[in-house]
Amino acid sequence: MSSMLPRVLAALATGAAGAAFGYVAGALRGWPLLGAVVGASLGVVLSVGRDALRGRRLLKWLRGAQDTPAPRDTGFWGELGYRVEKALRQRERDIVFERRRLDQFLSAMEASPNGVLLIDAQEQIDWCNSIAAHHFDLHPDRDRRQRVTNLVRAPAFKAYLTEERFEEPVLFTAPDGRTLLSVLVRPYGEGLKLVLSQDITERERSDAMRRDFVANVSHEIRTPLTVLAGFVETMDTLPLNETERRRVLALMAQQTDRMQTLVSDLLTLAQLEGSPRPAADRWVPLVGLMRRAETDARSLSVGRHQIEVLAPPPLEIAGSETELLSAVGNLLSNAVRYTPDGGRIDVRWLPQASGGGVLEVVDTGPGVAREHLPRLTERFYRVDGSRSRETGGTGLGLSIVKHVMQRHGGSIEIESEPGKGSRFMLAFPGARLRRVRELRPVNEVPDAATRL
Repeated sequence: MSSMLPRVLAALATGAAGAAFGYVAGALRGWPLLGAVVGASLGVVLSVGRDALRGRRLLKWLRGAQDTPAPRDTGFWGELGYRVEKALRQRERDIVFERRRLDQFLSAMEASPNGVLLIDAQEQIDWCNSIAAHHFDLHPDRDRRQRVTNLVRAPAFKAYLTEERFEEPVLFTAPDGRTLLSVLVRPYGEGLKLVLSQDITERERSDAMRRDFVANVSHEIRTPLTVLAGFVETMDTLPLNETERRRVLALMAQQTDRMQTLVSDLLTLAQLEGSPRPAADRWVPLVGLMRRAETDARSLSVGRHQIEVLAPPPLEIAGSETELLSAVGNLLSNAVRYTPDGGRIDVRWLPQASGGGVLEVVDTGPGVAREHLPRLTERFYRVDGSRSRETGGTGLGLSIVKHVMQRHGGSIEIESEPGKGSRFMLAFPGARLRRVRELRPVNEVPDAATRL
């Protein structure tokens, strides 16, 4: 009402001005009343026409792209144009802000380590991040608006969506045939669903390894405990002479040593897995490391094998002396245990062109078939379980070696062939090695093939 009043008053004023002018002009002709009526009508028509022209300009602007300012007229149409333009600009800013918020939200879901899939009430795909596209073998753009059950054909997933029992996730194998997925659906809105997928392949493998580990530890400890219990019962119920008693005690001590070795190896593995990596500023002389390992190996062999250790160059390895000695000692211990009497064991250091080096332990033992090589460093994995136990092995030695080498930035490689012995190689990166400058007489030339 307030916006109409000024326009009516303007029209009346224009009509009154026209009537006055027409009255004066008509009086000159002798018809003043007719002139007043004609003048008032013309004044009103001009006022309305001008108002209509302003409205037309605003309407034309509204029908366009509104990329230019609204017509800057005075009065009603000017104010209306200003307010419409202000509302449109505010709406554009709100749309830009909401689009930015949506982009940020989608970017956050894209950065999620889990798959995120949005489906509508007809189970058609609205959006998915790259992880979900990888899990379900989808194309984020091409497969949009496609029914998800037409693309993800796992029966467990289809039944899960049909039954709508979303309290627990469903597990099934991804289309690639290798990945195990855990999928959870959460309804929201009007019939909309949020599908969350997670790759649990590694977790399931770790759980299986943990279960196997517990089972193996229980079995390994139960065996000597059963033997000890049998011997205790024998000594308690049967009269034994001195020779028999000593034999039983010796066997009990052997089983006790076996359990102590097993527990010690388990503690070593736990320490390796739970402690930080060795510092790179502690240097272990390679010569001293190999000399101590040789001493332990000769003590275990008791002259039954030919052990040849070639002196390494004057190098130092950055890391833990205890862990490195454990790694080398385990390799030599295995070589002594599995190499028949009279066999040969060679230990040598081979420099690499990359600046690193390889410590090799080569034996003339029975060797290992190719299919067993990738699993030799697994805990408790044995090619021949009965023979391993007879030699006093726990099945953890090579696993300890692998962990030690990983903690020192290196790796263990194994080459073997039945009947031709085995070659165990500890590869150290150049960043973990440094050369030691030694003062030697001028006429003395170091020989890499010199015995330690």
